Amino acid sequence: MSDDETHARAADSVNVLLTEWQRERPDIDTWPIAIFARILRLSAQMTQMSAEWLKEEDLTWEAFSLIVTLRRQGVPYEMRPTEILRDSLLTSGAVTNRVDRVVALGLVERGRDPQDRRGVVVRLTDTGVARADRAITAHAEHLSQMLSGLVPEERIALTALLQTTLVQVEGLSTKPKAV
Repeated sequence: MSDDETHARAADSVNVLLTEWQRERPDIDTWPIAIFARILRLSAQMTQMSAEWLKEEDLTWEAFSLIVTLRRQGVPYEMRPTEILRDSLLTSGAVTNRVDRVVALGLVERGRDPQDRRGVVVRLTDTGVARADRAITAHAEHLSQMLSGLVPEERIALTALLQTTLVQVEGLSTKPKAV
């Protein structure tokens, strides 16, 4: 086994809790905990690291999320608040608060919805487009560096496994509850 393979198989922080559960409750099959705990820890670590490099753009994770969501819509870089709500999985109050904070930064503005005179749209400003482009470029570069230990075949396999898992989990969350 090469040094790279040994390092890849080295114990991580989840191994400790799995060992403890195996000692305390050998009757529990911990394979799902092994997967879930690693996903949670990766998510937390990657979000924390992302927040650090987003500071270089004077952005919070929440502001970044909003401006890149609008940016990927294409010209005119706008969405209705209900669309942002569906895309972000936030509550309507949280979307309003997030938009308010990003309006204060001058990165988005509210405008009238041309298809509904009572409605509004949230639109990137020119400054917001430029900031979104810089931020998403930096984000992609940092993530690439962070994941550089994966060879192309591993990237493809991991992507496929995560996609399969996400489809399954998202399907469970939308199924009607049994009574």
